Amino acid sequence: MKLFFIFLLLISTSVMGQTILFLGDSLTEGYQLSKEEAFPALIEKELKKEHKKIKVINGGVSGATSASGMKRMDWYLKAKPDFLVLALGANDGLRGMKVTETEKNLSNVIEKAQHRGITVILAGMKMPTNMGEPYRTQFENIFPKIAKKYSIKLIPFILEGVGGKPEFNLPDGIHPNPKGHEIMAKTILKVLEPEL
Repeated sequence: MKLFFIFLLLISTSVMGQTILFLGDSLTEGYQLSKEEAFPALIEKELKKEHKKIKVINGGVSGATSASGMKRMDWYLKAKPDFLVLALGANDGLRGMKVTETEKNLSNVIEKAQHRGITVILAGMKMPTNMGEPYRTQFENIFPKIAKKYSIKLIPFILEGVGGKPEFNLPDGIHPNPKGHEIMAKTILKVLEPEL
């Protein structure tokens, strides 16, 4: 009887496929866009061409900071994700939060995920020039530093080719429009797809 249940477990595991969690803020959520236009949905659609049973969870919440990552992570762990794309920190930078706090918060989320065998990919962020050069440099440097410390893959800048370009952003100049999300999806896929 015990062998039968082990057999069932192995079968269910093999057919379930992999789950990817995107833990982020309004950039991940797809601020003012439909769910289908946000980059997590675009990535899922692209990945399903080769990985039929892949599942993507959009864990983006507008206004989220790195401090909220741990609490929200607990909730999403119920879905047993295999991969975590950690895209938090933008709001920390825009609010001028201490770089050491952002680094600590992101590290805590990564450690929690790795402890559960989840593969983590970190999405890097850059700040606008009005934040001042010293802060801007310190902030941008935490992402490669953390990636190296935990031996995880890094997406150098999640808004590569999108940030600062009006044609790829909403009128607020901060949040990507549908075309911007298409570019973000491609940027993320370059790092994510080889990991699957």
